[in-house]
Amino acid sequence: MSKLTRLGGDLYTGRKSINFVGRKWLWYAISAVIIVVVVLGLSVKGLNLGIDFKGGTRYTVTISGQASQKLADQLRDAVGTSGVPEAETPTVMTAGDHSVVIETKTINENSADDDKVMSAITKTADVKANDISRVGVGASWGKQVATKAATGLVVFLVLVVLFIWGYFRQWKMSVAAVVALAHDVVITVGVYALSGFEVTPATVTGFLTILGFSLYDTVVVFDKVRENTKNLRATRRSYAEAANLALNQTLVRSVNTSIVALLPVIAILYVSAVQLGTSTLKDIALALFIGMAAGTYSSIFIATPLLVHLKSGEKEVVDAERRARARIKQADKYADVPVFTDDLPVADEPAELADAEPGPTDEADVDEPAGSRTASRPRSDPMGRGRTAPSQHRPVRESGASGRPQPSRKPRSKRGK
Repeated sequence: MSKLTRLGGDLYTGRKSINFVGRKWLWYAISAVIIVVVVLGLSVKGLNLGIDFKGGTRYTVTISGQASQKLADQLRDAVGTSGVPEAETPTVMTAGDHSVVIETKTINENSADDDKVMSAITKTADVKANDISRVGVGASWGKQVATKAATGLVVFLVLVVLFIWGYFRQWKMSVAAVVALAHDVVITVGVYALSGFEVTPATVTGFLTILGFSLYDTVVVFDKVRENTKNLRATRRSYAEAANLALNQTLVRSVNTSIVALLPVIAILYVSAVQLGTSTLKDIALALFIGMAAGTYSSIFIATPLLVHLKSGEKEVVDAERRARARIKQADKYADVPVFTDDLPVADEPAELADAEPGPTDEADVDEPAGSRTASRPRSDPMGRGRTAPSQHRPVRESGASGRPQPSRKPRSKRGK
C-alpha cells in the first residue's frame, strides 16, 4: 500500500485530520488578499475586450500555401508598422490551413488607412487584393453576447440556489455555495485583466463552464457534510468537527478530480498560447484553468468553513459544541496509553534508574512497620480519573467475622414465609 493510499485512508477514518474549519480566518484572509489584487488589476488595467465586444475591422487573408504561425507573426509586424493608429496592436490568428485573420480597431472602408493596411497584407502574404475579405464588426453584437451571458448567469445562480435549498433543505448551504461561486468568477475575471488576454465569446463560454465545475465539487463536499451531521448526538462530535471530517474524507477525491480535469486544459493552454499564438482555444483554456483551480480551492477552503460559520449560532449546533467541550473536560488524562504495534519504538530503561539502590518506595519497604514514616507516605499511583490512592494506616489482617454466617436479604415476595 502506497503512502498516498494510506494517507487517504487515514483522512477518511479520522486517524489523521487537517484542520480546515478551525483555520477559516486564515483562508478568508488569503482569499481577501487575492480578491483585492485582482479587483485592483481589473480597475486599473480593465478587460481587454475583443473585436466582438467593442467593434472593429476584420481582414481574412486566403493564401495558397500553408497558414503557419510564422506568417501570422510577420503579418502582425507588418500591419502594426503600417502607420495606421487603429492598427498598431492588431490581433492575428490562423483560421484553418489556408486562412489568416487580422483584427484591428475600426477603419473606414476605402480610406487611406484602409489602403495602407491592405498594401501591408498583400506584400507580406504575397497575395492579391481579391484574396482579402474585409468585414466591419459592430459593437452591438458583442453587447448582445454580453447581455445574453449575464442573463444566463443570473438564471443559473437562481436555479443553483433553488436546487441546493431543495436538495439539502438548508438555505445556508445555498448561500455558502453562491459565495464560493462568486469567489471563483471574480478571481477568473481579475486574472484575465492582469494577464491582458483578450476577452472573446469563447471566454464567456469558459466562464459559464467553470460555474458547473465549481458547483459540482461544492455539492460533493456538502453531501458528505450532511451525512456526517445527520445525528450529532449519536456521532458525539460538534458540527465543526463533523464538517471538518467531511472535508478530509473528500479531500483526496477533490484533488484527484481537479488534477485529472486540469491536465488536458493545461495541454490545450500550452498549445494554443505557445505554438498557435492568439487563438480561440487560448481564450477558453485560460478561463477553464483559472476557474477550475479557484473552484477546487473555494470548495475546500471557503464553502464549508463559511457554512460552519453561518450555522454556528443554531441551537442544535451550539448544544453539540457544548457536549463536545464537556467530554473533553471529563476525559481521563491517564487514559491515553499507547497501543502496542509492530513498529512501536522500544525505549531502554535509563541506566541511572536501573542501577539505583531500592528507595523507600521500592519493594524493599513492603515489610516496613505500619507506624513508620515511609509506610504512611501517600502513594503516587494513579487510580481512576487521575485520583491519588489513600495511604495505608495499618497492615491487613484477617477479620473476626470471617467464620460467621453472613445475613442475606430475601426478595419482597418471599418475606414472612
